Amino acid sequence: MRDIFLKTLFFSFLPALLLCACQNKAQAQNFKKTAYASSTETASPLESKADDARSATPVKAGTEEPAIEIKEKMFIAQTNDVYLNSEEYIGKKVKLEGLFKKEEYNGRSYCFVLRYGPGCCGNDGNAGFEIAWDSGGSGYPKEDDWVEAAGVFKNYEEDGYPYLYISLSSLNVLAKRGKEFVTQ
Repeated sequence: MRDIFLKTLFFSFLPALLLCACQNKAQAQNFKKTAYASSTETASPLESKADDARSATPVKAGTEEPAIEIKEKMFIAQTNDVYLNSEEYIGKKVKLEGLFKKEEYNGRSYCFVLRYGPGCCGNDGNAGFEIAWDSGGSGYPKEDDWVEAAGVFKNYEEDGYPYLYISLSSLNVLAKRGKEFVTQ
């Protein structure tokens, strides 16, 4: 009797789990779509909110707020939080490590720092951010180099859609690589 109950319970939740996976695939496709935007066109950054609820520690006058570090252990969770609450992060400093990737779309180049993660169909997901030099910068590394990117979260609009990116203050190639595939 218990086995029948457990099997019934499992199979009743299976469609919900599968639907969630499909939703994640749709979200992944949306990420890919939003990732193809460029900060070189029609940039319109928003000002950061002074009353940001995420500031747990008050910043004293004359001191600089520390950068948000997106670490390996919770890379996907922190990245998702930024996308889901982007208004709260605009204007905040950020630092992260990951693979450097470059994509061409509609005749434009888009650069990213990302890591791979689980997706709908196996290990086909990715998490990360578009990056761009707003003020001339020193160029970009080779594809698949392991980099540390630092900068400020900004957004812009292109073709009627808002996009989030990191306006770079530094982009350094690192000799020691972190985990390319993360699960959290």
